[in-house]
Amino acid sequence: MKRKKKSRLWILQVLLCVICVMSAALLSYDFVIIPRQNQELAEDLKSHFPEEPPPGGGSLAQKEKQAGREPEVSAVDLRSLQSQYPDVRGWLTIPETGIDYPVMQSSQEDPEYYLRRDYRGNYDINGSLFLQADCMLGESKNLTIYGHNMNSGAMFGNLDRYASYKYWEAHPSVFFQTPEGMEEFQIAAVLKADVSMFDFQKESFQRSQELEAYVAQAKALALFETGVTGAGCEKTLTLVTCSYEWKEARNILVAVKAET
Repeated sequence: MKRKKKSRLWILQVLLCVICVMSAALLSYDFVIIPRQNQELAEDLKSHFPEEPPPGGGSLAQKEKQAGREPEVSAVDLRSLQSQYPDVRGWLTIPETGIDYPVMQSSQEDPEYYLRRDYRGNYDINGSLFLQADCMLGESKNLTIYGHNMNSGAMFGNLDRYASYKYWEAHPSVFFQTPEGMEEFQIAAVLKADVSMFDFQKESFQRSQELEAYVAQAKALALFETGVTGAGCEKTLTLVTCSYEWKEARNILVAVKAET
């Protein structure tokens, strides 16, 4: 009888050990391997399409160093990238946050095509960053970009860290490269809201005052004051990912184009 109990106990211990090992392996896969692979995929893509040399020879980075300042982010050759992947609209980078990805855009008939696909159109649980289907580069005053809030930190998985004032203070700028060039945006507001509270899907504004009001509304709902206003702004960038305080909650960053 005692032998049977010992045998059962030993089997139970082995099963528990196996479960623990498998759980640790799954967690490692989800939180270490997948985000690393995802980051390597984006880095590999960026390395295959380096920025075009500007007129006069030399890279943009070299010219910025010669001018006495370090470049904030590296650019890509968007024309070559788009010739291979036509749905690429730009490249979004927030330095030192892990957010450094191509931004895709699909048709209005299938606006969430890239929700679970990578830039090649292959299934990927992480999905891609994608521009709202009705936003038009060069025309829309507000560009809204969506991405998954992945537990691993991939895509917009680190966006909710902006709920901390210190995190915003350390990472206040967003860079978005489009065919128009590299543009820097300063984060004006960090908020948790849904579309009924704040219309982050709005892309068209008839007057500059309406765009200013959009930023002002975001700041009224913001978690803290950034000191960045929308006064006189001509373009905004809105980053959106899921939040979980209520059913339709979203983590939202509203950034205004930096003055040059």
